[in-house]
Amino acid sequence: MTTATLGSPLPVMDPRSFEADERTEEDPLDLMDEIDRLKKEKDATILAHYYVDGEIQDVADFCGDSLQLARDATKVTTGTIVFCGVHFMAESAKILNPEKRVLLPDLLAGCSLAESCTYPALKARQEELKAEGRDVVTVAYINTSAAVKSLCDWIVTSGNAREVIEDRVPKDKEILFVPDQHLGRYLVEVTGREMILWPGSCMVHEIFSLTDMRRAKKNNPGSEVIAHPECPQNILAESDFIGGTERLKQYVMGIEEPRTFLVATEAAMIHPLEKAAPRHTFIPVPGIMTDSGETCACNRCPHMARNTLQKTRDCLRDGKPEIEWKDYFDPAKEVLTRSLLQ
Repeated sequence: MTTATLGSPLPVMDPRSFEADERTEEDPLDLMDEIDRLKKEKDATILAHYYVDGEIQDVADFCGDSLQLARDATKVTTGTIVFCGVHFMAESAKILNPEKRVLLPDLLAGCSLAESCTYPALKARQEELKAEGRDVVTVAYINTSAAVKSLCDWIVTSGNAREVIEDRVPKDKEILFVPDQHLGRYLVEVTGREMILWPGSCMVHEIFSLTDMRRAKKNNPGSEVIAHPECPQNILAESDFIGGTERLKQYVMGIEEPRTFLVATEAAMIHPLEKAAPRHTFIPVPGIMTDSGETCACNRCPHMARNTLQKTRDCLRDGKPEIEWKDYFDPAKEVLTRSLLQ
């Protein structure tokens, strides 16, 4: 296992510079029919994250957040898993299902959070802290590469992070939390545990416009702001409910009276929210475009957007791109299994 192998990052793109695939557009309904046929023909199951386009979620066999999909992956009975999401998610599915073929519609579907914390950088920081005589437990958000996971003591998602930190990390240990500083700061507040925070952040959640969120709330009297804990503290401070994607969904489902919700997370999340609670109105909180400073309501992750119906069909048909087993998957499997499945 070499540093060169582990430290080769996927490209990180500005969310406003993403351009759609320029291939000839095909009819979405035809593609959906073809995908349904290919799933049977190729003995395949599709898992889709809530942040991919709604039409992909509609042809998936399982939809969910990172925690739910990791658990769903272990229930798949087909020989092939197609993971419509980003690279680290498909890696996790392969790690938990080493005997299955795992396909990702686009290998360039990376993650700015995962790329902010590389194997060499984390290893160096751990050695630095150890040399200082500090007894540190490394807790990693699931938005990390498999190589980084292999260095960690616990893996958490936004859905189980509080539980793991409160119930499973010894109170006499220091915590190095990687890579999301905003989620880490939120967890410090709700758990009372001091943490050493890695300076990473999500390129989508980082750029929500507080001014436009306030304006939207003023223009929609009685509305509520629901936010993902990856958002910066200024957004969370003015939110009415904070939770991971699954908790946001459960929250709106539990409210019977029709209401307007301002959604501070990836805009594709509105699709499962509308399906789960169609009585409500969901409005995306605008993001600030990095090139011009203007705001835009289409706050999409460019990596998640690389998943398309065409690419999903193509990878089913062609059996590639495939996530290949790496030697560092073995230690990553131990920590993933202990953290998410036990």
